[in-house]
Amino acid sequence: MSEASARYSLDDLLTLMAVLRDTEQGCPWDVKQHWDSIVPHTLEEAYEVADAIERRAFDELPGELGDLLFQVVYYSQFAREEGRFDFHDVIDVLTAKMVARHPHVFPDGTLESRRPVGVGADEVETAGVKTRWEALKAQERETRQAVSVLDDVPRTLPALSRGAKLSKRAARVGFDWPDDQGVFAKVREELAEVEEAVEHRDADHVREEIGDVLFAVTNLARRFDIDPERALREANGKFERRFRYVEEALSAQEGGLERANLDDMERHWQAVKQRETSAS
Repeated sequence: MSEASARYSLDDLLTLMAVLRDTEQGCPWDVKQHWDSIVPHTLEEAYEVADAIERRAFDELPGELGDLLFQVVYYSQFAREEGRFDFHDVIDVLTAKMVARHPHVFPDGTLESRRPVGVGADEVETAGVKTRWEALKAQERETRQAVSVLDDVPRTLPALSRGAKLSKRAARVGFDWPDDQGVFAKVREELAEVEEAVEHRDADHVREEIGDVLFAVTNLARRFDIDPERALREANGKFERRFRYVEEALSAQEGGLERANLDDMERHWQAVKQRETSAS
């Protein structure tokens, strides 16, 4: 912590990480970590940030964002130890990339060449900005010698998110349905194929067809600019909230949930569903 302020700084955080990784004075757990061992924690922290935002738990957000930032500091420390790069390189590459991707804001390609005062963001045509953004990203893919428009879609993304991103990339080059009805028809087609596979009692085929249904649904979400991962998280939350109500309602009855039958559960489920619908 600097003497001039009671608040810790970014340099303090980098120093903290270096100390934690010190083989003689550091933390044994941190010393043992490596590139691959930290990845699951990074994914978890990213989801916790998303969860805090969706719950509007803004008082928790500084801590969650800090946990996510700590993951970046971790990887940067690994790279620094191996002589690859350091945290300041990460900042430099990121800033340069964002400046280059926003020529409508930084016309000369430098941070100092920002848009003149008096020209508001609402005066910059949004569609044109998006087109330029995608063109610049395409140029970056060419620089990396990508052979497919799908090349840099991370394999570690959640399956629904990756499915939506893959289909979005394909749609950009014209591989898409001409209208929404084509997507609805595809979803119905895939559902029918699931039923057929179930009739044949072929487990592998059923799994494959259910996968096709889920992929078709990600396309449906994309057509309406909906994040399928978020939609499913919200559906999970709704199910959890309603089922907990069912549990609580049945626990007040003799025998509780264990002795309740499906009719009892359905009655309470419909009750909470109706209550939520009336309140919305």
